[in-house]
Amino acid sequence: MDKSRGKKRRREDENQQNCSEADNNQSISLEENLTFSDTLVALRIMQAQFPRIDKVSIPPFILQSQLYSSVKDRTQVDRELESLRRDKVLRVFKLNTGQDDHAIMFLDDYLNKIELIVKRSKDGEQGDVEVFEWFKIHVIDSKLEPGIGHQELVFLLSHGGKVKDRHISLLMNAGLLTRQLMDPEKYWFAIPSIGQILKGLSQGRKELLSLLNRKKYKEMMLATLEKMRLRYSLLDMRFHLRDLIGSGHLKTVQTPTGLVIRVSKD
Repeated sequence: MDKSRGKKRRREDENQQNCSEADNNQSISLEENLTFSDTLVALRIMQAQFPRIDKVSIPPFILQSQLYSSVKDRTQVDRELESLRRDKVLRVFKLNTGQDDHAIMFLDDYLNKIELIVKRSKDGEQGDVEVFEWFKIHVIDSKLEPGIGHQELVFLLSHGGKVKDRHISLLMNAGLLTRQLMDPEKYWFAIPSIGQILKGLSQGRKELLSLLNRKKYKEMMLATLEKMRLRYSLLDMRFHLRDLIGSGHLKTVQTPTGLVIRVSKD
């Protein structure tokens, strides 16, 4: 067995173990599992705790900021994230939020989403669905970065067959690619159906910060805050708390009665 296969097998074994841990932690409060010592364990638990969203069919994703709130050593996070990306355990996506936001998704979840798109396209008798297979085999498997240029995209797709403009349009309409604003000849790899959730992400951040800023000391007990619901986001309070703690907008303070969430000073 070569090194890469051995490494991948170890990853799979770890994943099974971590899935079991994640299931056990599904109902545990945020205060009890706010931080972890290992990036993959943190990712698996947050994957399992991703909120169930009825209105949108989207695989679980984790924000990079959430990882920073969950594993204290940011250098360790960056190093382990890069290793997992290169081992094709997960993919990192640049999000169109107007900020430096990146989402992390396990590769299996992303590939399963592409399969659903293919099935839906075939059911609707849409032509040229072969491009999704080309995209999965020749592009996703070899291009690990968050973005890709038009010429490189066409070149990689051409390993599957003759590439036409409508093939690129199909990938964009399916939500798998978006044009980069700064350079229309480049694309970001994208997560299908994420648009509505991104709107809620931005609004939920503002709503949570506004809620805390209205408090006398700009703080609340985590146990109380975690039970509250946000009005303008499809994502739950736990998701937003991890995000804003990791980005530095909020901080945790240990008190005799439990963890307090406080707005960070400007």
